[in-house]
Amino acid sequence: MEYTRLGTSGLKVSRLTLGCMSFGTPNDFQPWALDDDAAAPFFKQAVELGITTWDTANVYGGGTSEEIVGRAIREYASREQIVLATKIYWPMSQNAGGGGLSRKAILEQVDGSLTRLGTDYVDLMQIHRYDPDVPVEETMEALHDVIKAGKVRYIGASSMWAWQFAKMQTTAELHGWTKFVSMQDQYNLLQREEEREMQGLLADQGVGNLIWSPLNGGTVARPWGDTSSSRAASTPATDQFGRPLFQNSDKAIIDAVERIAADHGISMATVGLAWALKNPVVDSPIVGATKERHLTDAVAALDLALSDDEIAALEAPYTPREPTFF
Repeated sequence: MEYTRLGTSGLKVSRLTLGCMSFGTPNDFQPWALDDDAAAPFFKQAVELGITTWDTANVYGGGTSEEIVGRAIREYASREQIVLATKIYWPMSQNAGGGGLSRKAILEQVDGSLTRLGTDYVDLMQIHRYDPDVPVEETMEALHDVIKAGKVRYIGASSMWAWQFAKMQTTAELHGWTKFVSMQDQYNLLQREEEREMQGLLADQGVGNLIWSPLNGGTVARPWGDTSSSRAASTPATDQFGRPLFQNSDKAIIDAVERIAADHGISMATVGLAWALKNPVVDSPIVGATKERHLTDAVAALDLALSDDEIAALEAPYTPREPTFF
């Protein structure tokens, strides 16, 4: 495993992050989620492979993902060994502090995450989205306060317009509050809109980049039209985690991934992740795992150097689409 600093911060992360949205109590929204016993092999495999950055969120599994992650850290690693990241914003209840980024919500939801995770602190607390209903001054001061209280080591943001992120960073800087060290946004061969503004902003400001859905929910890892996985076969109501509306160009991209994978004798997932990892802005793609090969294929991407011709074949068919902020 390789390790890198998250942007220009001092926080070192593994070049691959274990995504924990797949772990939790199965429900109508995530029928494919894995409970403790089913998730255990992937936590153990991640530790063995050196994937020591783990990312979850309070809303995953209605809080059960954080509980499972917390138990896994105590069972298979040590708290100091894991760079633990979680997220707050989406509603956990209908109470006044149940969701959003008000001061009340941030203080309550940070404490809730710590309780479920069974830890005194989180290494990276991320806001899951921008909250247009709360003044950014209120949000940034509250995040600064949980840092000063020792409950959070670093803060990050996720999926928003570049101007919104810049506004929040500038507000923190003007008041002497803690700034975000990272952005977690969607980036893959079928969703490259972050190249237009956000990635330039991150590079200029030295902000780290954790990318979610680097294989577009597995679409990049399967031949075009293949719905053999449980998530791919799910109804749209239960599996629309950030997938862009498909364009006519997407088949050509997936066909290129399949062709390059065959040429190298490797998986399509390895090709898709190698393409994302070549981007100097990307620090650590977040990889979900429900099969043993998911993590081994991801690690193999660290050693794959795509040729200029291969990169051109992967990128040329792309057509613009709406960013995914849902």
